[in-house]
Amino acid sequence: MTVTRRLAAILAADVAGYSRLIGEDEQGTLNRLKAIRVELIDPKIAQHHGRIVKTTGDGLLIEFGSVVDAAHCAIEWQGGMAERNAGSSDGRIEFRIGIHQGDIVVDGDDILGDGVNVAARLEGFAEPGGICVSARVQEDAAGRLDLTFDDLGEQNLKNIARPIRVYRVRVASPSISPPQAALPLPDKPSIAVLPFQNMSGDPEQEYFADGMVEEIITALSKIRWFFVIARNSSFTYKGRAVDMKQVARELGVRYVLEGSVRKGGNRLRITAQLVEAETGNHLWAERYDRDVSDIFAVQDEITERVVAAIEPELYAAENIRSQRKLPESLDAWECVIRALSAIGQGTHEATVDADAPS
Repeated sequence: MTVTRRLAAILAADVAGYSRLIGEDEQGTLNRLKAIRVELIDPKIAQHHGRIVKTTGDGLLIEFGSVVDAAHCAIEWQGGMAERNAGSSDGRIEFRIGIHQGDIVVDGDDILGDGVNVAARLEGFAEPGGICVSARVQEDAAGRLDLTFDDLGEQNLKNIARPIRVYRVRVASPSISPPQAALPLPDKPSIAVLPFQNMSGDPEQEYFADGMVEEIITALSKIRWFFVIARNSSFTYKGRAVDMKQVARELGVRYVLEGSVRKGGNRLRITAQLVEAETGNHLWAERYDRDVSDIFAVQDEITERVVAAIEPELYAAENIRSQRKLPESLDAWECVIRALSAIGQGTHEATVDADAPS
């Protein structure tokens, strides 16, 4: 039997503390990992000409034709993860990465051999969010990439017969800007529609989800008594774990609409929820299940239903909020809301109250 061998750069990666994350929030962790794969990892692998050999739960084994491509991918991978995790108080996911260049045995789509084993052991040697490479990788990458390596010396790696000289790659931490001052709230109800999360792992659904959010933003903008944040501003939060209070502070809004899209076969499930950012209270939530016979018809229908549901909910929330304030502290919009509420009661006393100056 002929054995096919070749030289390759092997990247092994896994999620640090995966069992703990699954134990704390199984579905949330799996959803975040799917989003990370679709939005960050898989595009980076393709960009640097890598091939995913196999996935094992939380781990990936990837083959590259060159050390430079493998190292470039690893640096951008970890840099992207650091940016996603910066400022996130929960759901923090960190990868460990090991890279080795060596001889591999090709078995169909799989690869085996000493080169694969060394990469896997280097990954286990790396810190969460870190990258460890062998001396072969360091030698090839040092002259071609602007990287800093820390020499960890020769290490006896588990089940590897010979000592391996290990280097730690210094991964730059993202610069974290100081907290922005809260933007003043407009004088009418303000809302931001955040990008809906694609829960299906299907990149095609990303376009559907983004298109639906754009349609909702456009429809809400036509309601004159709403102040709606533009798409370019709300989409800066795409793919990020966000805190509602932070979003409200940075965009200057009181309400946030978020949602998700999931596809199974020919069925689509769209969820949406309206949150009062300051308190974290959920004002409204709904789930829509539809057949994917006409994707644009579904998009139009869900947009219409969401907007029709949101308008009265916001009106009611604004009315409740205005009733809690003293008359002398009301702004113009709140005076209008109180007056309309009083008129709606249909009594002489309420009508007089609606006409009374604040």
